[in-house]
Amino acid sequence: EAVAAYREALKERTRNRVPLDWAKTQMNLGNALQRLGERAPGTDRLEDAVAAYRDALREFTRDHVPLDWAASQMNLGNALATLGERAPGTDRLVEAVAAYREALKETTRDRVPLQWAITQTNLASADLAWHRKAPDPGRLAEARARLGEARAIFTEGAPYYESIADGLLAEIDEALQGTRPTPPSRQKPWLRPISGRAPACPRGPSPAKTR
Repeated sequence: EAVAAYREALKERTRNRVPLDWAKTQMNLGNALQRLGERAPGTDRLEDAVAAYRDALREFTRDHVPLDWAASQMNLGNALATLGERAPGTDRLVEAVAAYREALKETTRDRVPLQWAITQTNLASADLAWHRKAPDPGRLAEARARLGEARAIFTEGAPYYESIADGLLAEIDEALQGTRPTPPSRQKPWLRPISGRAPACPRGPSPAKTR
């Protein structure tokens, strides 16, 4: 129902008429499609989510709305990472890593430390999925180091995220030691952007809806 509602809204919220509202609706459409895609088999809804996020980025530019741009990159990375775990090869995971790295250009540790740590966690998770398909211990060791820095942020009042980081660190250590040769089934969704703008305080891990 949410997907249908957003698509109906786009009939009036056109890019030519209200470009930023159009981008916000594309972002929220992508969020709805991604939720459905994570719960359903196949990749069609996830591919549609990727397309919606990329449409949003046509108006959510880094120059004009940097944190909305970063949130869109984060959501794009999440959809690509889920696709990458399901699809053969590493192409989608490589794209996911690139999207997370783009997000980090604006989601800096000094500016939005909790959001920075969440993005680093998702980047490390994508690096782990990539490693399982194309082993690269050096890249994974770097991901572990970044995740350790992110965990330090979570210890300052974000226990939910801290527990996720701890679990991911354990998985990375197992992968580096070669004790888990096959990928486990994913138990948790990719962490979501807290907000398209700098958050005042932590919130739950729902996809970012732009205001």
